[in-house]
Amino acid sequence: MRKFLAVLFFLITVLKVRAQDSLHSTLLQDLVISTSGPQMYPLQVSDSIFQLPASVAKLDTKLLQSNNRVELAPILNTVPGVLMQSATFNTNRLSIRGIGARTPYGTNKVRAFFGNIPLTGGNSETTIEDIDLEFLQNIHIIKGPLSSVYGAGLGGAVLLQPKTADPDQVQAGVSATVGSFGLIKNRIFASYGAHTYSFNVGYHKVQSDGFRENSQYYREGVTITGDAFCKKNSKLTYLSQFTSLQAYIASSIDRETFLNNPKAAAANWKEAKGYEAYKNFMVGLNYDFALHENITSATSVFYSLKDSDEPRPFDILREKTETFGARSQFVGSWQLDGKLLKATVGVEFFQDGYDAATLENLYLENNGSGSLAGADKNQLFQRRNFVNVYSQLRYVFSEKWELNAGLNYNKTSFVLQQKYPLDNVYDTPYEYNGIWAPQIALSYLPSKHQTIYVSVGRGYSLPSIEETMDDNGQVNTSIKPENGYNVELGTKLFSVDKRFYAEAALYRMKVNDLLVAHRVLEDQYVGVNAGSTVHMGLEFMAQYKWQLGRKTLVIPYVSAALGNFRFDDFKQNDQDFSENDLTGVPKNQFTGGFMFNLPYGFGLKADYFFVDKIPLNDANALFSDAYSLCNAAVNWQGKVIDSLSLLINVGVNNLFNEQYASMVLVNATGFGNSAPRYYYPGQPVNYFGSFQLKYVF
Repeated sequence: MRKFLAVLFFLITVLKVRAQDSLHSTLLQDLVISTSGPQMYPLQVSDSIFQLPASVAKLDTKLLQSNNRVELAPILNTVPGVLMQSATFNTNRLSIRGIGARTPYGTNKVRAFFGNIPLTGGNSETTIEDIDLEFLQNIHIIKGPLSSVYGAGLGGAVLLQPKTADPDQVQAGVSATVGSFGLIKNRIFASYGAHTYSFNVGYHKVQSDGFRENSQYYREGVTITGDAFCKKNSKLTYLSQFTSLQAYIASSIDRETFLNNPKAAAANWKEAKGYEAYKNFMVGLNYDFALHENITSATSVFYSLKDSDEPRPFDILREKTETFGARSQFVGSWQLDGKLLKATVGVEFFQDGYDAATLENLYLENNGSGSLAGADKNQLFQRRNFVNVYSQLRYVFSEKWELNAGLNYNKTSFVLQQKYPLDNVYDTPYEYNGIWAPQIALSYLPSKHQTIYVSVGRGYSLPSIEETMDDNGQVNTSIKPENGYNVELGTKLFSVDKRFYAEAALYRMKVNDLLVAHRVLEDQYVGVNAGSTVHMGLEFMAQYKWQLGRKTLVIPYVSAALGNFRFDDFKQNDQDFSENDLTGVPKNQFTGGFMFNLPYGFGLKADYFFVDKIPLNDANALFSDAYSLCNAAVNWQGKVIDSLSLLINVGVNNLFNEQYASMVLVNATGFGNSAPRYYYPGQPVNYFGSFQLKYVF
């Protein structure tokens, strides 16, 4: 802890310099995140990310498309404090500052939005990996419970901003990517922008054989965005997307198989030919209106429907989730004796209905043809409602000092109907106590080129559907949401010559009523509140813009996250895990690399990633191995003719063919005589190439 404080003190007191945009566009001094933006609500109410008293990263289009245009993990993992473990294209776990690291499969405890449509369901699970990267304008990552506007989640929020049409332009184009292990992606897109309306549409198709057995992947989707009825004081915007996916599941493997035959699938998943398939539709509308020269309003409605099928060795899971909701907020801005005051108030309503059934899987009786549906096992229905009421205030009370404060109130209720077995029906309503989540931050600007801030905020995470039930399939009335306070001290600064930029943040969060998913059967988890955890860390990133001649630019960069994540008070099954390292998250991460902008439209990018060892079980008896990865890519961009542009990108991931676990299953349990399956092998060295042709009419 003393080392963390020493480093941060050095950064704040010595590096009083001035800079420009960071590599990952974390610094956007000229970006005004307007309340009338077409798809996204303001990040709190600050005028720029540089002045925002929080740790916020922004990944722009160029960075999102710098890899193979399919995988999101290599991009997100460049942000200090963020780790996206990736087993396959469709199986990922996103954690921020250790929050969400113990989730068995997938992502929860981190909220996400695609435009104004929430990607986090009523079961608290978040899916962002099926969004087409080439249809994203940018991604904002808010680390920690520092935004009342986005629900005050413990892990923060991920905001995916879809592309919209360029004003007064008509464009059309195609792109394609090919890569190792049968990776093929094709895409077509078109947009039309006018003064009073616009339209943008993209279609994509992705397929891959996968490098492991039983890991074939297929996805296609259509995304449409636009605006209509654009006037001086009002605008209607819309967003819709349809996705169809089928992805086979190799599942995790034990250590011996991981070391000797990482291409192998888990034997039972291979024999059952297990897979995940779904169709997902979502649509959102947003209406912006200026009520007064100082007051604006934004109201949105959204709807989504997801129908999925997942044959697994132990059963076949069929799910249907229908979601709808609305958000409405008002933003005011005033001058009080020459001092700026901005205020936001809003309300969000969300409801979803989750209908699930499991059937016997008779794959052992299907003559090697894979899964075969048998008799019903059980059915479950849950309807979950929540209301978020939020407010945010920014007061600039001097040239150097400003205050930000926010408050979020959440009230969640649900009805659980469990038919377990089918002739016994349990219909149980339940609600959690209302949760108040305040946040306050103080910023000091010693000059125009530096911000120093301190913030305190409370966050919470709601239990998933599995965590709300006991081992008899009934509501566990003793379960409570996780909650905790985050304290953060940070600085952002840049150099006088606009070449150097750095930022650092020191944080401490204690999470109480820790939600623990305990596996009682091969296909069943139950949740318990099992104590508390402490998350402490130092995050740092810096870059330098080095001009070599008139047409050559070199940008070296580095980022690091040094953490101390541990159980503070955690007892389970008569075992005391207090003071052990938190399962599923590395203590340290490091990223370094450089970008070259070269003459004649050429560019070069190379990255180095280091991920420390990860505790695999709560007893800290097993750890995954630390690993390092190197990725590199060369690109060229130019004009074929005046109106036709071409972009070519060729690259390699895992250049030195490191054998590593790209995702781990925490607290894995061996059933029967089998060894616990902790490991999802990462891809060996793999190559990709892509091009994009765009015509402007």
